[in-house]
Amino acid sequence: MNRKEFIRNGLLGTAIFSIPGNIKDVVKNDIDELKALEPIGFNHLPNTKSNIMTNTVLHKANSRGHADHGWLNSHHTFSFANYYNPERMHFGVLRVLNDDQVAASKGFGTHPHDNMEIISIPLDGDLEHKDSMGNAAVIRKGDIQVMSAGTGIRHSEYNKNKDRDVKFLQIWLFPNKWDVEPRYDQISLDEKDRHNKLQQILSPNPEDEGVWIHQDSWFHLGKFDESFSTEYQIKKEGNGVYAFVIKGDISIENINLNHRDGLGIWNTDKISLKANSPDTEVLLMEVPMHI
Repeated sequence: MNRKEFIRNGLLGTAIFSIPGNIKDVVKNDIDELKALEPIGFNHLPNTKSNIMTNTVLHKANSRGHADHGWLNSHHTFSFANYYNPERMHFGVLRVLNDDQVAASKGFGTHPHDNMEIISIPLDGDLEHKDSMGNAAVIRKGDIQVMSAGTGIRHSEYNKNKDRDVKFLQIWLFPNKWDVEPRYDQISLDEKDRHNKLQQILSPNPEDEGVWIHQDSWFHLGKFDESFSTEYQIKKEGNGVYAFVIKGDISIENINLNHRDGLGIWNTDKISLKANSPDTEVLLMEVPMHI
């Protein structure tokens, strides 16, 4: 499969890119799949009615797609499952950013993926993971989980708790290598290391801080006191940054953001951040802008 065919399959296919027909039916559940999407270029469709500016795109929290399945309450920053918005296809290689809340003892049954880098960041509660490689683990706040789906993997995710919901961010990135050997990893980080600083949680380098993936991307988490300010330097020329506010209020490049807002920025070598509330938490995702 050449690169053009790979990208087309990824954009037009389900959550698992190209898969055998007998497996495809497994993921047609209107929850954990990508509906048919039209390839639209490296970022998004220009539209004068949208919040797209010269080198930024603003996604307010209340503008996200929403699905309430009873056991799953999910907000989609980008088109996913039954949510389709031609302006919300992807930000560079960032394809999925889901803000999920799963009811006690409920979860996603075993389903397949391939050729996608999948990152989970727990925000509250305990999430149980099992996969076809034999991994069985529980992740909780402070942990970072990554899967390189590669040639194919099957996994399940369930709320480990019987008396409380679990909340987590589910993030998918297009890889820069496909049909790699599937892999799983998780690490526990000290949240104190992100107090008034940006803590690196992901990179393309296995020897670097955090988990690693098959993509020239860097993720950082920060937890800031009110009025704290800092700058983030772009790691690789041509990359953009998508910022997601986990908690509180923050200004990024003098654009005011609130709880669960998102902001994409490109064509810059650094961005400025200033917390406007106590205990502000933000996730920065630096990603290549061209797939």
